[in-house]
Amino acid sequence: MATVHSSYSRTAIMLHWLIAVLVFGNIVGAVYAEGLPDAERGAIMGIHKSVGITVLALTLWRLVLRLKGGFLVLPAHMKAWEIALARFTHIGFYVLLLVLPLSGWAFAASPEWPLVWFDLVPLPDSPLGKAGRGVFHALHGPAAFLALVLVVLHVLGALKHHFIDRDDVLSRMLPFLRKNRTDA
Repeated sequence: MATVHSSYSRTAIMLHWLIAVLVFGNIVGAVYAEGLPDAERGAIMGIHKSVGITVLALTLWRLVLRLKGGFLVLPAHMKAWEIALARFTHIGFYVLLLVLPLSGWAFAASPEWPLVWFDLVPLPDSPLGKAGRGVFHALHGPAAFLALVLVVLHVLGALKHHFIDRDDVLSRMLPFLRKNRTDA
């Protein structure tokens, strides 16, 4: 049986916001890089790839904490469809936060274009051939768009909880409200 908590830990909150900022920055950077000269675009995309790998590592850490630590108690007033949408959104985030960096690595790390994390750590080349890399390249953009859709749903849900339902769902994830938090 999963453990149930009433608040997120400091670590979970830090990971949530760090991943959110990195993903947002990565999307903005990728959109900005489109149409730039090759050298500038390459520099931005090198950072984009390194940030993606960082997001993958942080997401794995967050997922382990989530599976180990259990789930929060949801407000009693939530309807079944709201609970289902919340679960779908959270599961969707975890899936996309794994799929996006892995698909990026699968199509971008090749002998022609080695992937070196922040110019420090070389990562293995994708074992896929050109056709296989093309499949993951085609998946990466739509997955990023789907992530944006989930972000909108997530933000709208948090605002609904805060302003309409007037419950503590949003405040539990805000780093400056420390009521009843665990240290882990």
